[in-house]
Amino acid sequence: MKQINSQKIQIKLRNKFIKLGVKMVGPETIFFSEDTKIGNNVVINPYVVIGKKVKIGNNVIINSFSHLEDCKIENKVDVGPYARIRPGVILRENSKVGNFVEIKKSTIGKKSKISHLSYIGDSEIGDGVNIGAGTITCNYDGITKSKTKIKDNVFIGSNSSLVAPITINKNSTVGAGSVITKNVKQDSLAITRPLQTEVKHYKRKQKK
Repeated sequence: MKQINSQKIQIKLRNKFIKLGVKMVGPETIFFSEDTKIGNNVVINPYVVIGKKVKIGNNVIINSFSHLEDCKIENKVDVGPYARIRPGVILRENSKVGNFVEIKKSTIGKKSKISHLSYIGDSEIGDGVNIGAGTITCNYDGITKSKTKIKDNVFIGSNSSLVAPITINKNSTVGAGSVITKNVKQDSLAITRPLQTEVKHYKRKQKK
């Protein structure tokens, strides 16, 4: 009986949002909470789960296989596919969260992009920031969770680890593959990549 009631509630919620103008592709695969709030001109693609306390603004696209809970999504935001937006997240206007990105207890500024394969936790990210693929905020040391602050117009190269607590100031760049443990000054390049070593005429070992 409980499952039937749940199905009835979902059908009711889907119909409600369709009448309000939400465009759903495959509505039978999309799940809402009773307190979900959605603005105008919103597109939700198949296989999306929206948990409790989610507020979605206008002109938003939620792509397939994304999971949202206890978050606020402002206008003109693009989410997913395969994005996990956890509690305490605010996605500011014109920001983008792409494939296989997980965000928790963080604010993502206007026109900032986290496009691929990243984890952002306990962070404040400013406007116009680009987070490269494979970047993670190292926010937990086993005891304490610490904050990462990334100011406006920062570029974070791919496969970077940002060890909190840390602040990366305006207009700075972090080189790909870096592990950043100290604050980065404004207009600076921070890079911890080791020098490349080559052995000439190297021959791999052969199986006997």
